[in-house]
Amino acid sequence: MSKEEKNEEIKGGSANGRKDSVHRKPLDLDDVLISELGQFGWYQQRNILLVALPIMFSTFINEFIFSAAAIPHRCRISECGEEGKLHPLNPEWILNAVPGSASGVDSCKRYDALNPGVNGTLDYCPATLFNQSSDSRCDEFVYARDNTVVYDFDLGCQEWWRAFAGTMSSIGTLLVLPITGYVSDRFGRRFALIISIFNLGLFGLIRAFSVNYPMYLALHLLQTTFGSGAYSSSYIFAAELVGPKYRVIASATSSSMFATGQIVLGGVAWLLPKWRHMIIALHVPCFVIIVYYWLLSESVRWLLSKKRYTEAEQILETVAKANKTFISEKSKQALMTPVESPVAESDTESLGLVKTVIRSRILLRRVCTTPIWWITMTFVYYGLSINSTGLSDTMHLNYILTCAIEIPGYITAVLVLDRIGRKATLSSGYFLSAACNIAYIFVPNHMTVPRLVLYLVGKFGISVVMTSVYLFTSELYPTEFRHSLLAFSSMIGRIGSITAPLTPVLMDYWHGIPSLMFAFMAVLSGLLVLTQPETLGTKLPDTLAEAEALGRPDFKLTS
Repeated sequence: MSKEEKNEEIKGGSANGRKDSVHRKPLDLDDVLISELGQFGWYQQRNILLVALPIMFSTFINEFIFSAAAIPHRCRISECGEEGKLHPLNPEWILNAVPGSASGVDSCKRYDALNPGVNGTLDYCPATLFNQSSDSRCDEFVYARDNTVVYDFDLGCQEWWRAFAGTMSSIGTLLVLPITGYVSDRFGRRFALIISIFNLGLFGLIRAFSVNYPMYLALHLLQTTFGSGAYSSSYIFAAELVGPKYRVIASATSSSMFATGQIVLGGVAWLLPKWRHMIIALHVPCFVIIVYYWLLSESVRWLLSKKRYTEAEQILETVAKANKTFISEKSKQALMTPVESPVAESDTESLGLVKTVIRSRILLRRVCTTPIWWITMTFVYYGLSINSTGLSDTMHLNYILTCAIEIPGYITAVLVLDRIGRKATLSSGYFLSAACNIAYIFVPNHMTVPRLVLYLVGKFGISVVMTSVYLFTSELYPTEFRHSLLAFSSMIGRIGSITAPLTPVLMDYWHGIPSLMFAFMAVLSGLLVLTQPETLGTKLPDTLAEAEALGRPDFKLTS
């Protein structure tokens, strides 16, 4: 076939009835996985088992849910003999000194003293000591517990400032993703994974010794900026050597390990309620990642894209040996031999990522659409996780249940993604979560079980989305730009996780605001999913031309 014929077929065929070029395209890695090496043999399973640990570690950046959790508090009443910051919140005399509220006593106000210098005791503090017609904001506080930064750094009645810990964490994850994408695409998947987890553990461990809240926030920002790319690095690493038939299983397994990591986080926080002890226990194990330099081999797909053929050949032979399969010399020769690319593909190499996206209207539409899916996914997913601690008094159990329900969501995604397709699964997950969030608003507070069920089903729906959105986004972009554009979508998506930690504070104005916001975004994203081509049954596109051709009836990359 001539170069001119290839270019014509890439553009969609000629009037003479020429069909797609896929069946005549050079042999690629997916072809070899399907026909010779095996799509999900022992080597691929071993890789997924190895990256399960860093995926679980990657959840530990969310420990702010516990280390910066709100603590019930009120004004310290020195006139009644209270010294220090740890006292019962409701002694018998408390309403003599503090205004009442719907939840018991006001957290931020107290009555003014009538006769300064005249004091009561912890056992007897009469109303005659206070002017109950005049109140003022607290200067000092007492707390019900001493296990979070709220107590150590005296953050009473500073809810927005306290909630900023989650926002700072998400700002870091926004900054890290383009960095991780660049490092991964330039220096390799293995290097990006190892350096991310190492930084996660290093800055997390230092943060356990914070001496004030600004230091705690600054280290949280550094930790997430340099360490929170671990999940995307692990996911890309695991998915790139799995054949098309098993990509959904690989994606769901990665997501399930993320949920397992959150369950571990909730359990450690429950067993070690002191925030400093909890952070140390979570982050010290991260340093085991150093041994992964010798345990993991580099991604073959990345090596081939970088024309590092000698290393790629060695790993392919290792894969064949581990899977008890083979790779023929003909296949190796086809993978290792550079193929003359069509003009359009050469253009992408010379133009670079940004100019390529701008010049390709199809790719530009995707780049404008997929980040909205990610904004919604992170906003609803993290919003439901963070707000779950307020469902009842057992905050750790609430969090663990809300994370555990994700695993059935991921399993459901596995069962339906290859049957009804990516679009139907993803949009259905968004719509289900939206419906549950709307219904949750109208269920009375005393109906604990129905509220919990609706909450968990809403989290189930967004968990289906979490698995599907990683997979669908990966399948829409070509290999040469896949990690960078996946990272870009995830980076913009962090707008959702930046705002999610602030949603509990909005309930002070009306209890339904967070749920209403979650529902609106989920409906919007569910509709936008329907604008993209279905990728069920296709190979990962390696070139821009193949990515643009997805969904065209005359150009189908069959698996």
